[in-house]
Amino acid sequence: MIDKNVLIPLFLAFAISVALSPFVIPFLQRLKVGQTEREEGVKSHLKKAGTPTMGGLIILISLTVTSLFFIGSYPKIVPVLFLILGFGIIGFLDDYLKVVLRRSDGLYPKQKMLGQIIVTAVFVAYLWIMDPTSLEILIPFSGGKVLSGQTIKIASAVIAFPAIIGTVNGVNFTDGLDGLATGVTTMVAVFFTVASITLKSGIEPLTAAVTGALLGFLLFNVYPAKGFMGDTGSLALGGFVAGAAYAMKMPMFILIVGLIYWVEILSVMIQVTYFKKTGGKRFFKMAPIHHHFELCGWSETRVVTVFTVVTAFLCVIALVGIA
Repeated sequence: MIDKNVLIPLFLAFAISVALSPFVIPFLQRLKVGQTEREEGVKSHLKKAGTPTMGGLIILISLTVTSLFFIGSYPKIVPVLFLILGFGIIGFLDDYLKVVLRRSDGLYPKQKMLGQIIVTAVFVAYLWIMDPTSLEILIPFSGGKVLSGQTIKIASAVIAFPAIIGTVNGVNFTDGLDGLATGVTTMVAVFFTVASITLKSGIEPLTAAVTGALLGFLLFNVYPAKGFMGDTGSLALGGFVAGAAYAMKMPMFILIVGLIYWVEILSVMIQVTYFKKTGGKRFFKMAPIHHHFELCGWSETRVVTVFTVVTAFLCVIALVGIA
C-alpha cells in the first residue's frame, strides 16, 4: 500500500496547481507577461509570442505550500526545498527583468552565475554541517554499495557545484517546447519518489508534491500551451532534481534519469564550439537539440513524447540500479 505521506502531498499539490492555473495564467496575461520568440528561431514558434510565461510560480506555490505540512516530520525536505526556492528566485528575477521591465537579457550572465554559485554553496554547506552522510555516493548497479569517508565527502562537495549548476541549466535548456520540461521532469520526480520510499530517504512528501504540482501544471502547459513555466519554473525544477539526488546520496543517478537534460546542454556546447571553430558553420540545424529534431520534420508533440518516454525508460533502468 502506498503511504499516505505520498498520496496526500501528491493530490494536494495537484489540486492547488489545478486550482491556481486558471487564475494565475490570465493574471499574467493581463500583466502582459508574455513569451518572446526569436525571429531566427523555429518559425512555427512565432505564434507562441505573447503566451503568458512565469507560470513556474504555480509550481513553486503548489509544492511549497504542500511541503510545509510535512517539514516537521521530514526534516530532510528542508535543504532540497531551499535549493528549489533559491534557484526559483533567480529564475523569477531573470523573468521579471525580461518580460516585465523589458530588459531583453534579463539577469546578466555573471549575475546569474553568481546567484547560482551562492545558492549551491549554501546548500552544500548545510549538508556538510547538518547531514554530512548526504555527501556519500550510492553507486548505480553495485548492489547498494555506498562510497563514504572524508575524502569522498570532500570530493562530493566540490563536484556538487558543476553537477548542480549543470543540471539546473540543463533543465532550463530543456524548457523549449510545450510540455517538454514538465513531462520529462514529472518522470524524474516519480523516480525520486519511488527511490525515496525504497531507500527510506525521507524526502518522498516533497518529491510527491513536485509530481503533483507538475501534473497539474501540465494540463495547461501541454500543446498548445496556455502558459509557460519560464526560468522561474525551469531553474527551480533543476534545483529539485539536483537537490533530491544529493539528499538521497544519488548524484550519479542524475546522469541516468537526467540524460535528456545533459544531452540538451551538451548540444548547445557542441553547437557553440563548432560554430566558433568553423567560422560560422552549425553542427546541428539548431540547438538545443529538441529544435534540431523539429527542423528535421518532427512535430512538437512527437519530440515531447519521445523525450518523455525515453526518460521514463531511463528511470526504470535507474530503479533497477538501486538494488
